[in-house]
Amino acid sequence: MLAQGISEEIKKKFIAIVSQENYEDTQTSRLVYSYDATPNYQALPEAVISPRNTREVSEVLKICNEHRIPVVPRGSGTNLCGGTCPVEGGIVLLFKHMNKILEIDEANLTITVQPGVLTGQIIQAVEARGLFYPPDPGSMKISTIAGNINENAGGLRGLKYGVTRDYVIGLETVLPNGDIIRTGGKLAKDVAGYDFTRLFVGSEGTLCVVTEAILKLLPLPETKRTGLALFRDLESAAMAVSKIIANKIIPATLEFLDNATIRVVEDYVKIGLPVHAEAILLIEQDGPPEIVERDMAKITEICMQENAFSVEVAKTEQEAEALRMARRTALSALARLAPTTILEDATVPRSEIARMVKSITEIAGKYNLTICTFGHAGDGNLHPTCPTDIRNREEMDRVEKAFEEIFARAIELGGTITGEHGVGIMKAPYLEMKLGKEGVAAMRAVKAALDPNNIMNPGKIFAGDSRNRVVVSR
Repeated sequence: MLAQGISEEIKKKFIAIVSQENYEDTQTSRLVYSYDATPNYQALPEAVISPRNTREVSEVLKICNEHRIPVVPRGSGTNLCGGTCPVEGGIVLLFKHMNKILEIDEANLTITVQPGVLTGQIIQAVEARGLFYPPDPGSMKISTIAGNINENAGGLRGLKYGVTRDYVIGLETVLPNGDIIRTGGKLAKDVAGYDFTRLFVGSEGTLCVVTEAILKLLPLPETKRTGLALFRDLESAAMAVSKIIANKIIPATLEFLDNATIRVVEDYVKIGLPVHAEAILLIEQDGPPEIVERDMAKITEICMQENAFSVEVAKTEQEAEALRMARRTALSALARLAPTTILEDATVPRSEIARMVKSITEIAGKYNLTICTFGHAGDGNLHPTCPTDIRNREEMDRVEKAFEEIFARAIELGGTITGEHGVGIMKAPYLEMKLGKEGVAAMRAVKAALDPNNIMNPGKIFAGDSRNRVVVSR
């Protein structure tokens, strides 16, 4: 069993390591870190600790492991799966001191960073040198790189460039027993033993604490063009996505918004989005100018064949940026509709997008709910979003049943319960639906081997794993 409470003796040990100013246990401090961006979950930690370096992280974890004190590594708390809600109490680890870009290596096309660096800072720093870090989660201006690594964050450019895992080539991590290990490095090839780098990326803080990361960079694309395709029905837009990919065109961005989302976003940003369209596709291509022009012309042709009534390409970068920002504000705009916003990310193969969109609409009608759908249509990652009210228990029950059917339908179509948000608390009840009992057992075996005392972010990923939650149940 995990220990409950931090004694004065243990508190003094923590303070001796990180100093008094980096140990907080006031009611206010604990409350601030009792929740994240996920609605409906909250639990108080017993303390908040801000280490200044890897050695301090190691020493803190040794104490936690000895006394079985839960540890929750936390970035900016922007995750949407309850991943940084401290459901077992214990300590929250913050990385406000470990927030530096350590090196940009232009010879090897890498950047080495500490865990608390903001994703947007990385993108800006490398682009100033003509380089490119592609992962661009919607929260990139405020999310930290270690948070992205823990959740294997995606983004608008995931279709062409992949997700965070595809750019993490080396890590420094601290294991639950305090051991410090390095994985990977500035290498194009490395098959020396198990690939711990890829194991740790997306492990949601349940296996280790990331204290440093080496990220792969690319040359900055020469040019990019952004367009908007308008459709009279959802199915035509979804079919256009499948046909674009089938024509062997991989856009940098291929985003989908339904009419409900369009109207809410336009009311929020007021940039002239076409509120009469039933669906829009935000399309961006980058690369050499001649290839970009060719691809955008072909994409326009395909969209018109699939019943688009308008396809326009932004004439200036200002217009293009306005369109991108409109898409990135979708969640913020939808959050204005109701006291509670449930944002999910059911994901299917690209060829099944049309059927998945239709199923979401049918399920919303079945349960008499408003579900707005937007997302990364090019990689099959849709975000059905339901404005609701946590205080309305009857409606919340319908929301729960609706999303369970949405997940089941995604799996039936060859998809998954989460494409980028992670499992955390929110998706834990559905993990077996995707992996089966045997798959979950194999994952538990890995967890037990590296964290036998279950101190690392307990209560996450595995349903029923948490024992002493103070959680507002979803």
